[in-house]
Amino acid sequence: MTRLSPLAALLIALAPMAAQAESPQMPATSLAQLVDQAEIIRITNAIDIAVDRKDWETARSYFAETIHVDFTSLTGGDPATIPADALIAGWAGNLTAEKESFHLRGNHQVSFSSADTATVYSHGYAWNRMERGLAPENGGEALWEVWGSYTHDLRRGARGWEVTGMSFTATAERGSSFVRNTPGS
Repeated sequence: MTRLSPLAALLIALAPMAAQAESPQMPATSLAQLVDQAEIIRITNAIDIAVDRKDWETARSYFAETIHVDFTSLTGGDPATIPADALIAGWAGNLTAEKESFHLRGNHQVSFSSADTATVYSHGYAWNRMERGLAPENGGEALWEVWGSYTHDLRRGARGWEVTGMSFTATAERGSSFVRNTPGS
């Protein structure tokens, strides 16, 4: 038997009220879609939590074998389809124990293109801190921050929902380019 997250259990309990609250501005959503939506949002948030904890195995568990990534607004280059293991290895190589990170996501909007494929758009904020940035030769600033929007594409597979695509569009950033660009040691 599948164990439901607390949010999914709450949605199930509230489903009768949601059906009664139907209006032209907010069409009724099926209970299954509400549960899927809660799970999809949980996954996108859980990726950030795993990254900040540097729990790379858990972070990897949310992705399909290959993933289409687009971080070109931050890194330049071109979008690419890569093994999810390479994405996680890149994050692990940059966000070592020396570099603290904090990711925050909100304003999720989930849309379904079929019962087994979905896209979630959300706003995101990331904060990185590294003491070595304080050294005068490294710019004298220990922080780097970025704001923007994420789009995650997901599909339902044998293991449940998994991320097949991820893009980030930066809208603003500030702080130390040293902290941003230097892998921790």
